[in-house]
Amino acid sequence: MRVAEISTAFWVIKGLSTALGESASDYLVLAINPVVAVLAGFVAFAAALAVQLARGRYTPWAYWLAVVMVGIFGTMAADVVHVVLGVPYLVSSLGYGAVLAGVFWLWWRVEETLSVHAVTTWRRELFYWAAVAATFATGTAVGDLTAVTLHLGYAGSVLLFAAAICVPAIGYRWWHWNPVAAFWTAYVLTRPLGASVADWTGKSTEVGGLGWGDGRMALAFALLIAVLVARLSWRASPAPLGVEAAPD
Repeated sequence: MRVAEISTAFWVIKGLSTALGESASDYLVLAINPVVAVLAGFVAFAAALAVQLARGRYTPWAYWLAVVMVGIFGTMAADVVHVVLGVPYLVSSLGYGAVLAGVFWLWWRVEETLSVHAVTTWRRELFYWAAVAATFATGTAVGDLTAVTLHLGYAGSVLLFAAAICVPAIGYRWWHWNPVAAFWTAYVLTRPLGASVADWTGKSTEVGGLGWGDGRMALAFALLIAVLVARLSWRASPAPLGVEAAPD
């Protein structure tokens, strides 16, 4: 396997990474020149992805660093389309959704599987990361669509997507949904859910947030991810000679 196995820890860190991407992006584009922020985000994303691809196997710190960088740059890219180009959130949501559907279609045509358990080759991993990037951009636009265009606000969007992400979980557990379809549906929904949580906690009270600050929330999410990834790395490390590995 070249990517992470699906587990409780996977979903927790994935959710935190989406929130981190939103908070960090919103903080950086205000703290420094937006053009510099986007370019720096792209360079960091490309470097992290190159490290992940070069390893040829799943390594917790490399994999999750790539996910975090995809989250930050993907958020910036989605926001630029609206803020700089003036594209409405509905249009950008549909556009990114079409891109994601195109990635899935091409992946299926070439590899005949969309299962993450089958990501064992370099080409399949490229498709995987293309889909991940598209889910981040799509989720960012959809989260802004519900919060701003549909006037649900940040708290309302959190409740909406928290309920929505339960649907594929219930469908897989009790309604015998296809596991691949259930996984990718949940994966897409983690993005608007995490972004809505980040906006709700970080934005000022004047716009419906709690006012804790984007920078502080980005740091908090990053620290939580670092602790969890360090734990995964420790558990994945081979035990010293004569010492048994800790049980799951």
